[in-house]
Amino acid sequence: MTTAEESAAPASAPPASHKNHWLAVSAVAFGTFLLVTAEQLPIGLLTSVGSAMSVTEGTAGLMVTVPSLVAAVSAPLVPVLVGGLDRRILLLGLMGLMTLANVASSVAPDFAVLVSSRVLVGVAIGGFWAVAGGLAVRLVASENVPRATAVIFGGVGAANVFGVPLGTLVGELTGWRIAFASMSALALVVLAALLAVLPSLAASQAMRPRLLAAQFRNPAVRVGIIATFLLVFGHFSAYTFVSPALQELSGIEERYVGPLLFGFGAAGMIGNFVAGAALARRVRRSVLVIAVSLSVAMPLFLLLGRTTVGGACLLIVWGLAYGGVSVGLQTWMIKAAPQAVEAASSLWVAVFNLSIGLGALAGGVIVDTLGLRGVLWLGGACALAAALAVWSARGEQVDEGVV
Repeated sequence: MTTAEESAAPASAPPASHKNHWLAVSAVAFGTFLLVTAEQLPIGLLTSVGSAMSVTEGTAGLMVTVPSLVAAVSAPLVPVLVGGLDRRILLLGLMGLMTLANVASSVAPDFAVLVSSRVLVGVAIGGFWAVAGGLAVRLVASENVPRATAVIFGGVGAANVFGVPLGTLVGELTGWRIAFASMSALALVVLAALLAVLPSLAASQAMRPRLLAAQFRNPAVRVGIIATFLLVFGHFSAYTFVSPALQELSGIEERYVGPLLFGFGAAGMIGNFVAGAALARRVRRSVLVIAVSLSVAMPLFLLLGRTTVGGACLLIVWGLAYGGVSVGLQTWMIKAAPQAVEAASSLWVAVFNLSIGLGALAGGVIVDTLGLRGVLWLGGACALAAALAVWSARGEQVDEGVV
């Protein structure tokens, strides 16, 4: 396998401290959970925000699209721009920015101001997530790095499966402005926790654009990026509008959408752990199963999801499958570029967030023109294309043996 390190080797990370900063690891994990939850919070609030701001559900989807696109740019750009800035100061600043951004969202007088506040959310998400991904080697002894990395990225996975249900429930019970204000309050708590437990993290050599570009010469990284784009794009083109889909296609009352999304989240956590166990044995096969499952679950919604029971059951199946996406694709990227994990992870974060934004944007256009059926077909088609990309990677090597 041709690796990016042959042309641009990354600078080695500073030696890990002899002390295990597990409280700092937990605080960073809480931060990643909060940031990704804030990114996806509007998914469960589209109907209420759209009604309050007098915009269509498709236009309201910009609340997801804008921060995702900004985060995609910020993920590789922030580490390059900050140079030698202490990573502790950087993370504190980004969490402070998140606090202010959600305050602005909660008091926005019109939709333009609300979307503008979401730009700041995107900067915080991209910068924090990209830096947090490489912190494990700085916070714990070498033998504990794998476990600490799993904890930090576990915040991302938990946000993907629980963030939307939590935001939807808070919005339904107290109103969408309170939901945004709650995110601001939680961000302030995370800021205080980081300030209390995060040690000084002097910067290693700054990431160079040449190192990022070099990753594309790694065939396994390329497949991982393609699969990430297709799966996440397809999922969010449909899932951004899951609330109206459950109501209009399955006939489920709005007050039951929140509890059903909690079921989606619970199924996703189960899928996360099942996928994690399977990935320890065969990475390629596990990711392939995830992609195929999603390619079936979304289109089947149109056939079997026309009743309350059918819609609820398919939502759970969808959650089980998507729960394995983050851990599956993260593992793929780490094993595809074991000597350039930070660079590969930055690209992965960028593509992941870009896919969320573009998926929500495409979904909004399709919903406004073709209706909800169109986004479910699009989601299934993208997942099928991702499965074909993973299947075609039979010759690429990831860790020991073929993918």
